Amino acid sequence: MRGLYCQLAESNEDIKFVLQDKESFPSVYNHYVKIQVRVCAFSPVNTKMLTELKLQKDFLPIGREVAGVVIEVGPKVSFFKPNDEVVGILPMDCTESGLSNTLLIHEHSLVTKPENVSWADAAGTIRDGLRAYMALHTHSSVSAGTTVLVMDGANPFGTIVIQLAHHRGAKIISTVHNNEDKKYLEELKPTVVQLYSKDDESAVKRHLPHKHDILSLLAVAGHWVTTEENLQLDPPDSRLLFCKGASISFLNEEVWQLSNMQQGKYLHILKDVMEKLSIGTFRPQLDEPIPIYEATVAMEMVQKNQVRKKQVVRL
Repeated sequence: MRGLYCQLAESNEDIKFVLQDKESFPSVYNHYVKIQVRVCAFSPVNTKMLTELKLQKDFLPIGREVAGVVIEVGPKVSFFKPNDEVVGILPMDCTESGLSNTLLIHEHSLVTKPENVSWADAAGTIRDGLRAYMALHTHSSVSAGTTVLVMDGANPFGTIVIQLAHHRGAKIISTVHNNEDKKYLEELKPTVVQLYSKDDESAVKRHLPHKHDILSLLAVAGHWVTTEENLQLDPPDSRLLFCKGASISFLNEEVWQLSNMQQGKYLHILKDVMEKLSIGTFRPQLDEPIPIYEATVAMEMVQKNQVRKKQVVRL
């Protein structure tokens, strides 16, 4: 069974992606279902977290966001039946690549794909939709009348955050990298405001917001949700947060995979993401689906943050 895998160097920074054949998985059992994968989407690999959790392998499977058709179910499966169209996120400890023709996956990692949602949209939105819900609901309470600042709103994740915040009645402010990003955001339904633009200025990196700048923008009882896992706060930053009664939280969507205590809530979020996609609330920022023989190059670009649209592979 063919799939995409990566080899990590000792430094965990030099990653090599390879397509290779692996042994077939065992027969379907208990709560597991076998699906025929139609589309797989790519996200960067968090090598540091995998190492900390001791999940690092010689060949690490790549491609965890998948959409496909159920072809067989285990004797204890209650959510799905053969021919159901499903979408989900593979667990961090999954041993199979999402680019495999068939996958064995626990039913609690999947939700039903709406009929009017394409395979590419389903796989390309499921993870960013989950992250957006966590940012705007789990970590903060965004509602009508609130103001949300989205850094780099034209990337795939930022686009979903903007659309969900707008759906909840919030005012959205976003930063952009260039005029192309600005034009893209202006074509979205919500009205966004540009704070600064990279354009062609070589010195723009000197003007990127510093953490203190973002803290200064927070309102009283404001909230900063960040994906920066190495963020460090100095005493003046803590003092500023204290004076405003503001807070910071860290967005890590992998927490759902690391603990099954709130599995029902997790599946509810995934179902709601698909519902928002089916009614047009979410319009994902996707690139054209690519064939599997281009997957290696595409994943290398994703890992190096060299693409501006979500990369999806059609099997």
